[in-house]
Amino acid sequence: MSTPARLSELPTGGRAVIKSLPTGSPLLTRLRELGLLPGTAVRLVRRAPMGDPIQICLRGSHLSLRQREAEQVEITVE
Repeated sequence: MSTPARLSELPTGGRAVIKSLPTGSPLLTRLRELGLLPGTAVRLVRRAPMGDPIQICLRGSHLSLRQREAEQVEITVE
C-alpha cells in the first residue's frame, strides 16, 4: 500500500513516484522541463547538513531542490 506525502518528507535513500506538482510557478515549470513529471520515480540521495537543499535522482540525473520547492511536490511512497 502506498502513502501520499510531500517530497520534502521523503527520508534519505527513500524512493517515491511523483503524484502531482502545482501549476503556475515558473520554477516548477522549469522542473517539469527537467523531467520532474507525474509518474516519474525519484530517489532522495542526500540532504545538506541543515536540511536545505535536497538532492534527488530521477531518470539518471541528479537535481537539487530547495525545501520550499520540495514541499510543493506531492509523491506516493513506494
